[in-house]
Amino acid sequence: MMEKKELAIHSVDDFKGRIYTIRGVQVMLDSDLAEIYGYEVKTLNQQVKRNINRFPPDFMFQLTREELDMVKSQYDILNLKSQFVTSSWGGIRKMPNAFTEQGIYMLATVLRGDLADQQSIFIMRAFREMRSFLHNNACLFAEIDTIQKHLIESDIHHKEHDKQIAELFSLMDKYKIDDTQGIFFQGQIFDAYAKFQSFISQAQKEIILIDNYVDLSVLERLATKNIGVDVTIYTLPNTRLTAQDIRSFNAQYPTLTVKHTSQKHDRFLIIDNSILYHVGASLKDLGKKCFAFDLFDASFIPDILEKVM
Repeated sequence: MMEKKELAIHSVDDFKGRIYTIRGVQVMLDSDLAEIYGYEVKTLNQQVKRNINRFPPDFMFQLTREELDMVKSQYDILNLKSQFVTSSWGGIRKMPNAFTEQGIYMLATVLRGDLADQQSIFIMRAFREMRSFLHNNACLFAEIDTIQKHLIESDIHHKEHDKQIAELFSLMDKYKIDDTQGIFFQGQIFDAYAKFQSFISQAQKEIILIDNYVDLSVLERLATKNIGVDVTIYTLPNTRLTAQDIRSFNAQYPTLTVKHTSQKHDRFLIIDNSILYHVGASLKDLGKKCFAFDLFDASFIPDILEKVM
């Protein structure tokens, strides 16, 4: 069954409970991805099988029985049998496939459709926020572990135990990701694209992109913009975008205008003529190498636009 309906999953938090840590990496299971993307599990895995050369072991692997039991117990998954193909005797016929961040990104390229595109944005944001959450709160997790051990050893009443742990998790819930500047390292493709998509989602009227090396992959990201938002791209005259690419984009996601310039080296993203981002890498190469981004003072926007031609 191909795409069928829009799901009631509209925020990053809706996805976090579907991300598991297996073999030391964060993954999502084929059953959850199939539901999220609006596919049957069998159909999703058939698409993967047809493009298996795109899914090396660090992109996708099949769970063992022990790993599946661990997921069931550690993450308290209910009604697990209903999530996977079962045999006539009630057992699981085939172990589920697990997809890493890179594997999910690749999966989005082989599953086409508006729902798949939209849900991919949420998934990328969920991975980014969970990665940042774990990194930023490593010391806090260690403190929780120490307190838990101390409480067990001291035989303190469970209610007091739960209260102190709840207070610590309340502190963790207050963490915020800085949207004004940051550094992405090589390999953080999901994180980088998720950040870019968060910029795009802010636009209500207009997006201006200044980037010398725009290609079709950048248009695919811009296609997630809000309805009615105009896009203007300033890029080199020898851009990889063709007139047909522009026409095809405008047929579905109007209105895109591409202008040629050789006057800018750095990349800038301007949102609604009021938000200015400086991006250290071409948007087609996000996450391939280390780069940084900054939120600049919007007062620079007129000068940048005046001198872009």
